[in-house]
Amino acid sequence: MRVLMDAGPWLPVPPVGYGGLENVVATLTDELRARGHEVVLVTVGESTLAAEERVWAFPTGQFARLAGSYPSVVGVAHAHAQVVLDTLTRYAAAGTPFDVVHTHLEVVGPAVLAALGPSAPPVVHTLHWDLHRNPDFYEQFDGHGRVSYVGVSASQLDRGPERLKAQALGFVPLAVPLPEVPPLPAGVRAPHALLLARLTASKGADTAIAACAAAGVPLVLAGPVGGLPDAAALDAALADPEHRAHDNADVAWFCQHVRPHLDGDRVRWLGSVAGAEKAELIRTARVSLFPIDWEEPGGTAVCESLAAGTPVVAMARGCLPTLVEHGVTGFLATDLDGFVDGLRRVEEIDPGQCAAVARERFAPAVMAGAYERLYERVLGRAGTQTRPLTVPGPRTPPSGRAVSAH
Repeated sequence: MRVLMDAGPWLPVPPVGYGGLENVVATLTDELRARGHEVVLVTVGESTLAAEERVWAFPTGQFARLAGSYPSVVGVAHAHAQVVLDTLTRYAAAGTPFDVVHTHLEVVGPAVLAALGPSAPPVVHTLHWDLHRNPDFYEQFDGHGRVSYVGVSASQLDRGPERLKAQALGFVPLAVPLPEVPPLPAGVRAPHALLLARLTASKGADTAIAACAAAGVPLVLAGPVGGLPDAAALDAALADPEHRAHDNADVAWFCQHVRPHLDGDRVRWLGSVAGAEKAELIRTARVSLFPIDWEEPGGTAVCESLAAGTPVVAMARGCLPTLVEHGVTGFLATDLDGFVDGLRRVEEIDPGQCAAVARERFAPAVMAGAYERLYERVLGRAGTQTRPLTVPGPRTPPSGRAVSAH
């Protein structure tokens, strides 16, 4: 198949540090191409992932702008969507139309593509978020059989409105690249617990701090705050009276509930991590913590931890009970006392068993195979385009292109 993969304009693919969605796109794209499919990636210019072609509206990721007001952000997604449409038109005019469009761009992706109706290939839209974030859209949007949703967990879809469920093909659990090295035994791992996430109230860093203090376990925090990658960036932003960080709810929460506990010993904040540094941090941690205070839809970092053989202690919310096997790959809790108990018992978990379960459930081939079957379903249901895309007159779009044969 020829697939147009829309990763959105927020972060590069693969991401440098934080970026669960972009990690999923990178993993899926690599595996689809390895299975013989052609993938054109709509992303940002700093992306490095190999694809038949990469196209973009923005040279760099626009993630930091998400902290701004609606008027300052909404045009970003639509400018990116224009490049998606230009790419569809260009390939159709060349006689090489796409079989499927797979968009990961929230709301704007399915809305713009649905407006094309039968002029466009069928569309698969993966839902990476809490569906209550845009309730009006999901309660009213009708893809007219040309746009289909795919969830990342059953619990996510279960919480969605009926109109969304009627247009959903089902769910595909997330996958992560599998480490080439074996997991470290428990006895040689670092003594600290790891929380790898955006540092927001919903991710529960304050709960992790309290639990680790009670269990006598050092804690390492790794992730951005309000779109700022590390302490130096946060300090610089707060020193600038005009910086939008002063109005950012995540920054305010972090400064009140987390920053006072950072002592460089019992609680450390590394900021965003990526690549080999991130892999080694996960692989050597005693345990990964997910003290979430929301209905987590996907849980990429959970899969990454288990693939590295690192046990997980998590709150039993959202998709976490479907990812963590209590007493086998980690422990699930419903309150702080239960979380502390899981931390104290983590040596009971076999890292080798964690890695074995992850290879069976979270391998890239598992996710790609599921999406192949869904692509075939939407092609069979929607058929081919019933009328050609209109080819516009000469136009120079404000975008870039890169071709990769690797």
